Amino acid sequence: MGRYVARRLLQMIPVFIGTTVIIFVLTLAIGGDPVQNLYGERPVPDSVRIALTEQYHLDEPWYVRYWYYLSGLVQGDFGHSLNGRPILDMIAEAWPHTLRLAFIALIVESIIGIGAGLMAGLKRGSFVDNLVLLSTLTVISVPIFVIGNVAQIFIGAKWQLLPPSGTLEGWQSYLMPGIVLGSVSLAYIARLTRASVSENLSTDYVRTARAKGLPSRRIFSVHVLRNSLIPVVTYLGVDIGTLMGGAMVTERIFNIPGVGFNVFKATQIEDGPVLVGFVSMLVIIYLLASLLVDLLYAVLDPRIRYV
Repeated sequence: MGRYVARRLLQMIPVFIGTTVIIFVLTLAIGGDPVQNLYGERPVPDSVRIALTEQYHLDEPWYVRYWYYLSGLVQGDFGHSLNGRPILDMIAEAWPHTLRLAFIALIVESIIGIGAGLMAGLKRGSFVDNLVLLSTLTVISVPIFVIGNVAQIFIGAKWQLLPPSGTLEGWQSYLMPGIVLGSVSLAYIARLTRASVSENLSTDYVRTARAKGLPSRRIFSVHVLRNSLIPVVTYLGVDIGTLMGGAMVTERIFNIPGVGFNVFKATQIEDGPVLVGFVSMLVIIYLLASLLVDLLYAVLDPRIRYV
């Protein structure tokens, strides 16, 4: 196991470099004048333009700028935004907001999604199964910004059950956007769990276990549930990275100053260092989440061994 983890960590290095190179080049391809965007419609003093151009190597080729960025990243320095703020400080401010959102969304989609999928898979063709299929299809079909705005109008403004936006009321402020953020993933997880449970119920090893007279509870917990969760865990692992991105639309709707919100602002003003810094952190989380999922496979299925 230790050798496998070490090998996977080494494999992450070229993946990280390749991903960040693409992000870096795409950021430069946006074009425009980032220094002018920083000042808006006001004229940029020549001294300021010269200083920023020299500080951020804006007149250098992209590979030279990437080398400066990577050299700083190895030392734990994510650089500075065009307005002079350390990007690491911006990440430290934004991350707690996104973590709260992601935690709530992950809990909601895991408990409700897996629970609904299990009930639908065990009672395929029943009223519960049809209800789960219909409700999840509805959620998947509706754009996330529509779900967010409707929840904000009715749950937040009209019924006043939860704060409609902002972060001033502690954890309560994150409940509604967290649920909205996890709603689409919840629907996918429920349908994925249903399909996986239905497939495993018809396998030979389940029929053999029944023929041996094993209790239904043991057949479900040992044979059906653990094997059915493998594709679900795979989806959750990928979804963790998406949730950590803060789902830009959700954070914009509910005015949550998290990772997605900052990425959106950096894109608007073409602040390349901020955009690359935040996305680089997300790439690291994606890679670590992928490693965690692979390790969980061995827990769910004893037949899986890593060497």
